[in-house]
Amino acid sequence: MIGPGAKFCPACGSPSGQSTAATAATDALPGYLPAPQQQAGAQLPAAAPPKSTNGLAIASMVLGILWVYWIGSILALIFGYVAKGQIAAAGGTQGGRGMAIAGIVLGWIGIAIGTAVSIAWLVYGISNL
Repeated sequence: MIGPGAKFCPACGSPSGQSTAATAATDALPGYLPAPQQQAGAQLPAAAPPKSTNGLAIASMVLGILWVYWIGSILALIFGYVAKGQIAAAGGTQGGRGMAIAGIVLGWIGIAIGTAVSIAWLVYGISNL
């Protein structure tokens, strides 16, 4: 029978009477056994594939920042909404949702500023006739 102070081989897990570096930490905790070691030849879980960033999301954010005389804002909106749809359809293999949302927000801000400037220019231009 294995008692509370039993030592185990870190390589194979069989009971051992010797103290090793792997079991030395459990000496201070009576009643606890060391964590089981992985068996030789056992399969490790597969690593998740790296996430790629959606290119349209990057383009949306960059165009939203640059504005480019109102055309950038319109393109930022288009690219941002398309990128959000592609990212949602990718099932977690693509990233960049935050950049797409930032491009959409900046695109709407650019549209609002461009519209306000255009209206002010028209009002100022008409009042000076």
